[in-house]
Amino acid sequence: MKKTLAVLTLCIQVVSAQNIAQKLDKATKDFMDSSGAVSSGLSFYVADENGSFIYEYQGNKGLSTASTQKIFTAAAALETLGKNYTYTTTSGYSGTLSGGTLNGNLFIRSNGDPTLGSWRYEGYKPENFKKKFIEALKSSGIKKISGDLVIDDSYFDHQTIPGGWPWDDLGNYYGAGVWGINWRENQFDMTMNGTDFKGFSYPLEGVQWLNDLKTGGSSDQSLIFTAPHSNVALINGMLPGGKAVTVSGSTPNPPLQLAAEVKQWLKESGVELSGKAVTNSQLEIEGKQILKAPQNNIILTYQSPSLDKIVYWFLRKSINLYGETLIKTLGKEKKEDPSFKSGVSYLKEFWKSKGINPNMINFADGSGLSPQNYVAAKAEVQALLYAKKQSWFDAYYDGFPMQDNGMKMKSGTMRDTKSFAGYHTAKDGRKYVFSIIINNYQGIGSTELQKILNILK
Repeated sequence: MKKTLAVLTLCIQVVSAQNIAQKLDKATKDFMDSSGAVSSGLSFYVADENGSFIYEYQGNKGLSTASTQKIFTAAAALETLGKNYTYTTTSGYSGTLSGGTLNGNLFIRSNGDPTLGSWRYEGYKPENFKKKFIEALKSSGIKKISGDLVIDDSYFDHQTIPGGWPWDDLGNYYGAGVWGINWRENQFDMTMNGTDFKGFSYPLEGVQWLNDLKTGGSSDQSLIFTAPHSNVALINGMLPGGKAVTVSGSTPNPPLQLAAEVKQWLKESGVELSGKAVTNSQLEIEGKQILKAPQNNIILTYQSPSLDKIVYWFLRKSINLYGETLIKTLGKEKKEDPSFKSGVSYLKEFWKSKGINPNMINFADGSGLSPQNYVAAKAEVQALLYAKKQSWFDAYYDGFPMQDNGMKMKSGTMRDTKSFAGYHTAKDGRKYVFSIIINNYQGIGSTELQKILNILK
């Protein structure tokens, strides 16, 4: 009797899977026959939670992923670094300390903490770091600094932006680069009224503006252009007239920004700084000797939130800065080379070792912002299936957003590109793992792809 029931259950499951596959096939092909998809590329793959194949449409086809690329970076980071991994920022001094006078330099150094000064985490906001820094300074007895305040940003290499990122993206908040010292997620907000600057979230250090804005429309259609280390920024495009609009950009020199703010903290606290506030990059540009932070005389050790919390926000809010910092961290930790090239190479090696065909994972960065990423939907499903079996899966899964159609999946969006990848439990209890990617679609890709995915409900 039990054997008969088992066979009957298996038959029902097979028939159900066949019905789902038929429905998916019809919806997918109808969509690809539509006028907006006439020149589109689609990669679609569906499996059940055990990895059993359900349906594919060109599942091996490599396409630009946009932000579903993040599922690879997040999983590799959780396994390689561990969900309890933290970044560390320290402050220390060189020279001697006597009678409240530091005869030397005061340093701040980090190993690239992307959350330093972030507003997302309770207890880790800019004012929290400021408070701990000032408390450490007072505990050390430093009241006067004869030398400089040095922001040692030398942990990573000088390339802050991955190759392949479009110039249109670099100055906007989602195009923030990665530095040895990151601050406030390397983002600033500014209030605009039409074409007029009305205020900044904080004083932006050493930046002059060129303004080609025009007024019109009902939404923010502006673009900000800032380049790393540059002191000139451009804003153009269009903003609505007659009302205040907040526009967010990427800070062109986060270490220098931190230097300026810490200098002000010292002044407010009554600590006299005789020298300058400088960064090691600045010293190098000026042809001067860089000043590495000492390993001893540490007055403050400041830990970031744990990696599981970082991954949550990385996936939930699609923070590109986090992805590229993780890429550099993986390169530094596993290959002793913090370059983007090294980190991306490690990411590909990691997933190849998990059984994914390397020809289906042509990575260019860790966040998906580069249109030079080419990944197949089948590879994304394989990565999701691998993650599901790991001890850190709960932390990973928690970061996946719930989309408008009630499905828990990571989305990706770029010009004429849309993607979704995630997990879903149907009403009948069957659990699906899926990825769908479309490039060069002339229409509302999000709506159309969700209609297809709704069949899995």
